[in-house]
Amino acid sequence: MSKKFRGKQSGGSRPQAVRRPQTTSFHLGERPAQPAEKKKVPGRIVSLSRNFAFARPDDGGEDMFIHADRLHGAFLGDSVVLTNIVQQEKGPSAEVGEITAEGSRFLTGTLRRDEYGTLFHADAALRYALPLAKGSLTGLHDGDKVQVEVVPGSHGEYLGRVLKLYGRGDSARVCAEAIIDENRIRREFPEEVRAEAAKLKDRKILPEELKGRLDLRDAAICTIDSASAKDLDDAISVSRTKTGYKLGVHIADVSHYVRPGSAIDCEAMERGTSVYFADRVIPMLPEELSNGVCSLNAGEDKLTFSALIWIDLDGNIEKYEFHKSVIHSKVRGVYAEVNEIFAGKASKELKEKYAPVLRSLSMARKLADLLRRKSKENGTVDLASSESVFTVDENGVCIDVNPHTTGESEQMIEQLMIMANRAAAMLAEKHELPFVYRVHEKPNPDRVDSLADLVTALGFSAKPLEHRGDVKTADLAAVMRQAEGTTSERVISHQILRTMAKARYDTAPIGHFGLALADYCHFTSPIRRYPDTSIHRILSLWLETQNRGECVARFQSFVQQSASQSSECEVRAMTAERSAEDCYMAEYMHAHLGEHFLGIISGVTMRGVFVQLPNTVEGFVPVESFPNAHFRFDGVVSQVDETTGRRLTIGQELPVKAVAADVSSGRIDFAYDPQE
Repeated sequence: MSKKFRGKQSGGSRPQAVRRPQTTSFHLGERPAQPAEKKKVPGRIVSLSRNFAFARPDDGGEDMFIHADRLHGAFLGDSVVLTNIVQQEKGPSAEVGEITAEGSRFLTGTLRRDEYGTLFHADAALRYALPLAKGSLTGLHDGDKVQVEVVPGSHGEYLGRVLKLYGRGDSARVCAEAIIDENRIRREFPEEVRAEAAKLKDRKILPEELKGRLDLRDAAICTIDSASAKDLDDAISVSRTKTGYKLGVHIADVSHYVRPGSAIDCEAMERGTSVYFADRVIPMLPEELSNGVCSLNAGEDKLTFSALIWIDLDGNIEKYEFHKSVIHSKVRGVYAEVNEIFAGKASKELKEKYAPVLRSLSMARKLADLLRRKSKENGTVDLASSESVFTVDENGVCIDVNPHTTGESEQMIEQLMIMANRAAAMLAEKHELPFVYRVHEKPNPDRVDSLADLVTALGFSAKPLEHRGDVKTADLAAVMRQAEGTTSERVISHQILRTMAKARYDTAPIGHFGLALADYCHFTSPIRRYPDTSIHRILSLWLETQNRGECVARFQSFVQQSASQSSECEVRAMTAERSAEDCYMAEYMHAHLGEHFLGIISGVTMRGVFVQLPNTVEGFVPVESFPNAHFRFDGVVSQVDETTGRRLTIGQELPVKAVAADVSSGRIDFAYDPQE
């Protein structure tokens, strides 16, 4: 089974793996200590060691160092008020003035046995091991993956009481179970949600539900998705006009079935998004909806929300309309099959299958090419994909890892979905409706400086980045074009991704930097994203009433809650997905220990270099694995051997051998292996 790639939408940067340190961070100079500031800063404890901790300000400022005797009982995850802030030469330090809210005291991790007994090593940013408390589960073994409750000991120390045994920590599937709990992702639907979903199972469309809907059942409409997908939430139709093209994007009318305040609705908002792992999907909606009544299955009448968009031959939107509609998808399209048709390699059987929509697909292909060219003219950054596809066997063991590749049909659907998302945002902004926009702000100038240093060190021109405070999307695209086809392409792409802000949801239409668009939202995936369902609800009322005041009265506070909750859920889901991916990669590499590989240096730290293999697996090579070398980190992109002058630089090829793979932590270790 392969991990589903959710590539239909461009949603901004992907967060860095939580287990991988920043690889190119450095201090440009030393700062003298400043007098303590008297202001109070709200923050959260994000890392805890025996003798110190770090707190992250809520406003997103630099992490603050806190000595253990200034924690005043604060623990990992606690919300605190920081006082006595001092700017030290290595960064700010502070003291906990008040604990405003306790974080979770439940952690997952691995048991390790040594001469002192069995200790708990947390998966989270708890940097020291905890002794086990009385009352822990019995029958535990070295290497077990467990959940503990952190409790105080008799001498003020922290102990871990084992509450749950997941299984062996050398199984990625077991580790994924712990990651799900660690990130508070809900596996099961509550009874009241299941009861509501059961009533919708096999539900047929009632005659009165068709009243007022645009009837598109005779149109040449089809879905296109992966072969394994069951939650088909978007369908397309494209035709030529005198001045260009008419695009139809037809989205499952989830908001018709998921009513505000229902048990299903409350649970969907709590989940925020579907979560994708190598061997499973944790859906936002019950299967009765996601795979059943809402899914746009071919050969069935389905209720939809259609965006009809007229586009001229320059790729500009001439006009758009939104309608509640009913469709009858003619073909259940599959990406791989459509790619064969586009490549002229389709069999007779495939041609017959797609015959009802071949003309529409041909027009869709031409329109997507036009939109792609228009997007490049606007300066959109075409980043190299860093996604991985995992294959697991019948026992849930990862047996292969490969880079995700997108074919022409995948890229076509992405372009068409972006147009529908744009049109929905344009409508909302035009009428000043309360709304949930997908926003992506400009990069922080300091991050642009770091990118410029990297680009220069790799031998490329950083001139496009000279206006650090007013960098444009086209400037990043210019940098990316220089690296295309070189060994530095993935590294530059990854660093650009790190430079850009994290896309999020907001009630203000501040634009999308990564897509170089002034108006953007998520309209096209309501089965797996709550923001899409939210704006379907808003646009439905607008179409019905054309009354902005009524929309404001009903949704003004709702959109604030939806945007905030959805942003938090997205980060939570992506953190869990990436953590699980680390474990699956380690599981795969454990079967290849001792084997030789040729990779690319993807990051440099003071302790060594990260190397990424062609299949996207990344491991760490410590400087100690280089014989007779005395390396010094140059603070940017290289380790320099002070004896010979040899450089280990980002983007450089390096032969390595796999020497260790710890599934529980997701850590992979390589050693330099010249094979001379």
